[in-house]
Amino acid sequence: MTADDRRFSARRALLRYLAASPAMAGLGGWTPCINAQEPPPIESAEHVLNVFEMHDIARKKLNAGHYAYMAQSADDSAMLRINRAGFRELKLRPRRLVDGSALNTGCEIFGQHYDLPVFLSPCGALEAFDPAGEVAAARAAKSANALQILSTVANRGIEEVTQAREAPLWFQLYPSDDWTLTRRMIKRAEDAGSVALALTVDIPARNLEGAARFRRDSNPVCLTCHAPQESFSKMAMFAGAQPGKFRLGVSGLTWDYVDRLKDTTSMKLLVKGIVTGEDTERCLLHGADGVIVSNHGGRAEDSGRSTIECLPEVVAAAGDIPVFIDSGFRRGTDIIKALALGATAVGIGKPYLWGLGAFGQRGVERVLAILERELRIVMEQMGTPTLAAIASSASIVTR
Repeated sequence: MTADDRRFSARRALLRYLAASPAMAGLGGWTPCINAQEPPPIESAEHVLNVFEMHDIARKKLNAGHYAYMAQSADDSAMLRINRAGFRELKLRPRRLVDGSALNTGCEIFGQHYDLPVFLSPCGALEAFDPAGEVAAARAAKSANALQILSTVANRGIEEVTQAREAPLWFQLYPSDDWTLTRRMIKRAEDAGSVALALTVDIPARNLEGAARFRRDSNPVCLTCHAPQESFSKMAMFAGAQPGKFRLGVSGLTWDYVDRLKDTTSMKLLVKGIVTGEDTERCLLHGADGVIVSNHGGRAEDSGRSTIECLPEVVAAAGDIPVFIDSGFRRGTDIIKALALGATAVGIGKPYLWGLGAFGQRGVERVLAILERELRIVMEQMGTPTLAAIASSASIVTR
């Protein structure tokens, strides 16, 4: 046995001794483990301590193809790492002795009150993660009083999901070359009471090798829930559409399409997928009521820029319209950094899909509860007991 081996064995013996020692029992309500290196198993959503643990559970439970479709990023998936690395580039400056006894995470967005500045970003085909799909997510959003944005390619219709949420949703729009179909979707969202329409513009084309590897266009398991282009008519919002007679996507569209939507709907109109100040100015020029900084969770393009890196220039160009952001958010510290840089609220995608795949509705509820708890902790550490205090304190974040 080498000297390094002996030192390692000695450390393990010490940890085991301390874990079993009566002197450690009862400290902070902690019950010692016989083996300090083997924590008790996670048997319910309540046992999950952070969203990364939720990911590990979901990965074991999900169909491999469904997991790959959710987890992939554009090209070689570098954007997954880049979105996370962007938060590490920003540092926090804690402040001391600020009264946090009345800490409040509530916010107002387009006249609606939410208890948390975290929303469920639009994700398609949630029945791939849980049989209740978008309805389970809606019930979790109701429990947390959080905003939910429903995807165009949801398994469930906006009427059913709104009923489960018991509050207005936002509707995310993938434009179609069939304007009659698009207008019908918008009308359904309006009739269901939706407050806002989020036009997604970040995917004119993309390279998703994970989906290609599982042959999603011919794999029978995939075809049951996340259909290829010619089968989108199976999705709830495409009711009445003729299979193969329309095409989704923004290829060929220009900023005139934003004008057309503004003339068509009474809902607030946001443009989702904005990452530059120049395009933010175009949003203002064409009457957008808000923008969502997003690279589709790393799935849009391999730009090498995280959304948190893009946020300051978008906020600077946005004027008085609200700026939202998603892609890569996993911790309360991530959320407060975005709020401090001018975001109104932060969207999560993969974390709530992990929760849904791991424990269904209860998993999504737990993910939201974890993020709220972490946000509250860091708000108190930063001396910012309200979201307004975060927004007005330019000294929270530094590089």
